[in-house]
Amino acid sequence: MGHPPLSLLAGNGPQLRLPSAAEDLIERICREKSLLPPDPVARKALAGLGEAAALDILRKVSSRRIKNLSALIMYMASRPNAAQASTHASACFPHSPSSGPNSVAAEEPHACTPRFEGSLPSGQMASPQLVALGRLEFRKAFLILSYIGRNKLEEMISVDFIEKIQLWPMKQFELEVWKEVGSKCISELDRRKNMDWDSGKAHVYHCHVDLERNFTFKGPYLQLQRTHLQRILGDDNVLLVKFTDEMSGEKRSSCSFQISNSVYHKVAEEGIFVGLRWYQFFVFKDGGKEKKKSPTSSPVKCYFVRMESNWGVDQEKAYILSDKFIHEARTVFMHIHTVSSLSKYMARFSLILSKTIKLDIDLSSIHVEVIDDIPCVDDNGNILCGENGDPMIHTDGTGFISEDLAMKCPQHIYRGKCSIPTDIQLPPETIQVRRSMIKVKSDPNISYIQSCNSIEIVATSNQPKRTCLSRHLIVLLHYGGVPKEFFLELLMNSLDDAQNARYSKQAALRVALKYGDMDDFLVSRMILCGMPLDEPYLQFRLSILMREERKSLKTGKLPVMDCYYLMGTVDPTGLLKPNEVCVILENGQVSGDVLVYKHPGLHFGDVHVLTATYNKDLEKFVGYSKYAIFFPTKGPRSLADEMANSDFDGDMYWVSRNSQLLQYFRSSMPWTPTPSNMRGIQQKKPIEFSSKELERELFQQFLINRFKPSNTVSMASDCWLSYMDRLLTLGDECAEEKECLKEKILQLVNIYYDALDAPKSGVKVEVPIELKAEKYPHYMERSNSYTSMSILGLIFDKVSSVQTEDPPSNGISKLPCFTEEPSQSCLLLWSQRYSNYLKEMKQVMEMKHETKDSKNEMADEIIQKYKLLLYGAAEFDESPRKLEDIWDEALAIYNNAYDYAERCQAVGRCSFAWKVAGRALCMLHASRQGEKCTIPCSITALKEILR
Repeated sequence: MGHPPLSLLAGNGPQLRLPSAAEDLIERICREKSLLPPDPVARKALAGLGEAAALDILRKVSSRRIKNLSALIMYMASRPNAAQASTHASACFPHSPSSGPNSVAAEEPHACTPRFEGSLPSGQMASPQLVALGRLEFRKAFLILSYIGRNKLEEMISVDFIEKIQLWPMKQFELEVWKEVGSKCISELDRRKNMDWDSGKAHVYHCHVDLERNFTFKGPYLQLQRTHLQRILGDDNVLLVKFTDEMSGEKRSSCSFQISNSVYHKVAEEGIFVGLRWYQFFVFKDGGKEKKKSPTSSPVKCYFVRMESNWGVDQEKAYILSDKFIHEARTVFMHIHTVSSLSKYMARFSLILSKTIKLDIDLSSIHVEVIDDIPCVDDNGNILCGENGDPMIHTDGTGFISEDLAMKCPQHIYRGKCSIPTDIQLPPETIQVRRSMIKVKSDPNISYIQSCNSIEIVATSNQPKRTCLSRHLIVLLHYGGVPKEFFLELLMNSLDDAQNARYSKQAALRVALKYGDMDDFLVSRMILCGMPLDEPYLQFRLSILMREERKSLKTGKLPVMDCYYLMGTVDPTGLLKPNEVCVILENGQVSGDVLVYKHPGLHFGDVHVLTATYNKDLEKFVGYSKYAIFFPTKGPRSLADEMANSDFDGDMYWVSRNSQLLQYFRSSMPWTPTPSNMRGIQQKKPIEFSSKELERELFQQFLINRFKPSNTVSMASDCWLSYMDRLLTLGDECAEEKECLKEKILQLVNIYYDALDAPKSGVKVEVPIELKAEKYPHYMERSNSYTSMSILGLIFDKVSSVQTEDPPSNGISKLPCFTEEPSQSCLLLWSQRYSNYLKEMKQVMEMKHETKDSKNEMADEIIQKYKLLLYGAAEFDESPRKLEDIWDEALAIYNNAYDYAERCQAVGRCSFAWKVAGRALCMLHASRQGEKCTIPCSITALKEILR
């Protein structure tokens, strides 16, 4: 693809043609600043300087206020150093100070990734319908493209129809487009029938691409939060692209990755057209442990962004990425080309995909100070260095924020890349950032591109939820001396609750609160509003929660008292000694020994015994802040680094004050990195690639992550657990075998930590065949297993021996206070809606090529649709409707669903009533109990009371 054709220039004769990059920049300057193009004399002056120097002048010119472009060019071209500008370096950026004199790769002329050609694929002409779409609001245009499926726009819709509905409200617009084309071209499940189009929620636009290069648009989908990328560019300029690994429904062949490579690289090179908009590959992010849901679904998310558009409505508006190359577009967010290796490029750049909540803060008024890190020193005060030669530090990822800014941060935010505790001594509107927190340096040579600044606040430290152990933690604690009996007692207490949940309100409420995230605390609400435990649907849900509890217990998730997950940061006072911490809970600081562990630690020494110390001076910095653990800034090594190679970028630490655990547990020597697992490979820097090479390398990284993800982390973890299981069951008479197992375990720990860091280090990590386990303990439920007698095996067997009881079949009866007849009109209305619901759900359940998770996701969307119809809002609490009207319709929903469930003799059919109208029904039931008032109570308080 070449450069976009230039518009005709003013002038009386032929003009000197400059290189395409210069012509593009001149055209942009003239358009944005409403100037005449440079005259022939100015053009000749630019040509005489060479392309690099000419571009350098034009970039400087573009950032100034200009009256006469030709005069300014002549002035700058005549300066003594004008011709000394560096040539275009790799990635089409000027030579960066960090690159070194020998790091610039040779660049062929105009090797930068091409811009928009201004035409459709294969030289097609824009049809009248495609041009007409450009006069619509983008989400309306996209909805039409989504509803036509894989059909041709020109065959499905007319210009007259587009013009007729152009100004209609979104709700009416969607209905009309669905009738005209959507109902004929796509499944009902792909329909975007949103009631809250104008709620201000983020719009997410999907594009599915298969190996035959078919492009299918889906959406727009609405979600609560926006990413930083969406905030800066606008929702409609971001396209989530999903690449399938199947062709025409066939299974993948052995050479399918090579096919995917070839086909999808072509897509990335050519970009994606959404109407007359052109989108280009921009960023991807690995979603970690998120499950794969369908052939077009993956935890690895790939985003294209709009670079150019030939739609008239777009050309009338300023757009921050217009006339920029893709590498220039990324510098709007960060100067990512300055990172030290290609592996860190996307690991850092993908931070723009963090979902953020906009703070009421003017960033221009914020004073950001860069402060030094606190180094690790030996007894003689000498700074210690790690294997890579860099000084080791105590403060990796932590700074400070003034109290006024902290108070503006919304609560319950859990994602971020640093911890910034409040320092009440700081002046207002101040943030202090450690040098270790600056992951991407700025490049002064590209100051002509305006950057969009932001800062992510990890969280306000929130009250911890009820804490459970895990298999890894149980194994490490048991290795450290905690007897089996301790864990079995925890297990029996939890099993008793699970068994009694259908008969005891207290036990039922404990289980319901623990699994409240499964049903939005519906079961808890039903119990607390006074419903009897023998209510059919309540019994049905409790049996499901009981099964979930047993499943959880089988995997070692045992609830334990006096344990918490707390955010970790460093001591701002500098008073804590090397083995001391400060722990702040609900009622302030605590004192005494504590166990501290950081998931996903596997090393014998990853569980530390530390001393919680009262630090009066800490209050001068953090005031009355709660729920955090502060680590010392003294000693030869950071305590966080000793625990699974952790830091303070928002990590949560398990902290235990449980007296029995402290009584039994004996710590081991902490993990230390070995030279073998600190090995590195020499990687090219991003600035050493040409722009075209860089884009291909970045997209290749995405394809590998998408289609050939590494399983080293999970394999190392599974093998480690298998060897630990055997180690815990061997007696003292097997000393030689135990030492052999310990050696394998330590090697696997190093491999595991290397694999966790591999996305940023660029090291390819694999588990060697000699460390792979031949058999696995039976509780891992693998085919090649052996019967384990370890504590984890005993837990698994005990839970498995408990029989799952089905709820008693006493028929499906209605609650007495809900038997009064709702209005006939409501009954008829919701009878029809319930019939439609059953058809929609049947269609979802019969979809053969969708996974269970994907079907559940679609079912949730259907439920949300009917909640919107009932409440006129997403939830009961947000409803603008009269309470009496909601209750009348809620009773109609209840009676329709229960009558149908009784006819089918399937209590699960009652779910429609509770999923759609549950909150309204609970309030109605509570109001009809004859009590004068209800007592508001927080979920957190309830959990605390029932511990």
